[in-house]
Amino acid sequence: MNSLTAKTYSYYFLLPAGIIYFIFFLLPTILSFFFSMTWWSLTDWKFIGLENFKTFLSEPSLNIGFKNTVIYAVVTCVLKVVLGLLLGVFLSQRLRSVGFIRSMIFFPTLLSTIAVGIAFSMMMHPTQGMINAALSIVGIAGPDWLGDTQIALLSVALVDVWKGIGMATVIFIAGIMSIPQDYYEALMIDGGNGWNKFWSIILPLSRPAMNTVIILAFIGGLRSFDLVWSMTKGGPGFTTDLIASIIYKQYQAGFYGLSTAGNVILFLLVSMLAFPLYAYLNRKEVDL
Repeated sequence: MNSLTAKTYSYYFLLPAGIIYFIFFLLPTILSFFFSMTWWSLTDWKFIGLENFKTFLSEPSLNIGFKNTVIYAVVTCVLKVVLGLLLGVFLSQRLRSVGFIRSMIFFPTLLSTIAVGIAFSMMMHPTQGMINAALSIVGIAGPDWLGDTQIALLSVALVDVWKGIGMATVIFIAGIMSIPQDYYEALMIDGGNGWNKFWSIILPLSRPAMNTVIILAFIGGLRSFDLVWSMTKGGPGFTTDLIASIIYKQYQAGFYGLSTAGNVILFLLVSMLAFPLYAYLNRKEVDL
């Protein structure tokens, strides 16, 4: 009787969370798939099938947006993993003022993305920006960070890394600090040095933390919008346009059904790239 009562109550306890999940996630997702196949406004709608998808996929800038989105996601993900790991190793040591250094590195994560984008767009101004002014002091002519089609996307990606590196570092620190001290003591007995400590203990045993950073950074890069929009609005031309910014431009133009179809395409793209990556990393972790 008691086990049956406990089982019954356990399902009741799940009901509030299930209702919230349905209202705020499942229902909007279903409606997005439906309205992506309609022409709709705030007061009316008409079913048009797959026309929105055909129109969106025929957008001239979409190929650039797909390429930029993947490049942006890969660059930001790789840099966050590498720099986050190195900072995590460094800040896991017993250092003076380590708490202050950790706080300074994590601080950009707390800032508004829009505020960061506006601030860096001013700092990266080719003639009046702080960055080029500092470079000119040492005799270096700084480039047009956001106006040069060759480096504009990379410039935005570097700002994204600066803002997100704190979260990656914290995750790596947690992973490294959870490694038992017995491994380090055994390595010292065997005469291992700092490189052996990093390569043979820290790197393989922090794999769960690394996998978490990879997944979060990669998905975040694929879905990125606010930083790019606040810094370049997709320019110059279409050189920094991501799929999310293309979708937003459709919203601005009043093509709500078309932009909803774009959101569905972005959802499918993130799923097709992120789930296989997660399965691969999880399998590697199990093999380890």
